[in-house]
Amino acid sequence: MRPRTAHVSIEVMNVLDGELVEGRPKHMITIGQLAAYAGVTIKAVRHYHQRGLLDEPPRDSSGYRRYSAQHAIDLVKIKTLAEAGVPLARVKELLAAELDRFVAAIAEIDRNLQARAEELLRTRERIAWLGAGDRLFVSAEVADYLDQLHELGVSQRGVQMERDIWILAQAVSPKEAAVWVADKRDAIGDPEFRAIYLEYDAAFDWSPDDPRLYALVDRSQRWLANRHGRSEGGERSVQNPAIAQLVATSVGEPSPAWDRLTEIAKERMAGG
Repeated sequence: MRPRTAHVSIEVMNVLDGELVEGRPKHMITIGQLAAYAGVTIKAVRHYHQRGLLDEPPRDSSGYRRYSAQHAIDLVKIKTLAEAGVPLARVKELLAAELDRFVAAIAEIDRNLQARAEELLRTRERIAWLGAGDRLFVSAEVADYLDQLHELGVSQRGVQMERDIWILAQAVSPKEAAVWVADKRDAIGDPEFRAIYLEYDAAFDWSPDDPRLYALVDRSQRWLANRHGRSEGGERSVQNPAIAQLVATSVGEPSPAWDRLTEIAKERMAGG
């Protein structure tokens, strides 16, 4: 028994012989046979009809469309161009183009495909960044700082709130946010700052009447005073009021204890 591929090839040759050699429709084929010869689906053939790429023959007396060898040749050309990446909107133009125009059009399409490939590569890189979590939305410096908070044992809620603040801060004023994160990354290396940060994180759930809040404010202010005293250039602070407002209001769920910490700090400052 001959393989199916050989059988199809012989049929195609018969069609070509009858159509091209004798110059008359000696052997017509159905849409199913046409699709099979070209290696496409019937749906694809009909789609090419709708796009005006492949002529649609009239129906015969039985109500069926009968295709010729030329249809098969045109369909193979369409399929070849489409599989090569030529947009269907350009296929009809290329089928009718002279050689010089065809070569120029293919070169243009190739450039467009190269640009699309580069954009797809950038998109894949952005998608890959999604797996990196925080690193998709903030700078590498901030992402490293957030990683340090995770390693330190700061709650997921605390890290999330920090991240959201950094997203906004970097959007409002990236230059000043860069100064701020440099200061924070330097501070996180201090054991006393790390201890204060962890206690501050835990205080989120405290009662606003918890007496430990006063001790936490005092400890924080001592650390700040000591840090300012060691710094030759003074504290590196963010001057942009928009960023200051972001930090003051924060994001996420409210904490009465944190609000009370702010009030106590203001009271301490007002009292000298």
